[in-house]
Amino acid sequence: MLYEREATATIADVCEKLVNAATEHKFGVLGIHDLKQRMAAKGVDFGPACLIVEVCNPKQAKTVLETNMSISTALPCRISIFQRGEKTVVSTLKPRALLGMFGNSELDPVARDVEETLIRIINAACE
Repeated sequence: MLYEREATATIADVCEKLVNAATEHKFGVLGIHDLKQRMAAKGVDFGPACLIVEVCNPKQAKTVLETNMSISTALPCRISIFQRGEKTVVSTLKPRALLGMFGNSELDPVARDVEETLIRIINAACE
């Protein structure tokens, strides 16, 4: 269900590499959420650093949404970057598992393509 990789670089460095890799693979970055910062703004002391990067390939999203608008609840794809011990971890839900919950088997080729691309993006960010 999850794809995770570890990196030795800082969260900021991994995030920069991830944004560059997403762009190279024709995925747009729709937003980067700093959970620690957002929680602090709401008066919640949250210790661990965690960035959530929202990415999307608009052509593939259009195909998915034209098939089933309910899948909009699972879009855009989210990639988390956080600290686990001394390692930086990059993690995402696998699109094939996620889209499989909606019962639209005709979308499996799109989900497979998105998943393979997300894995390439994450791998590039972790190298």
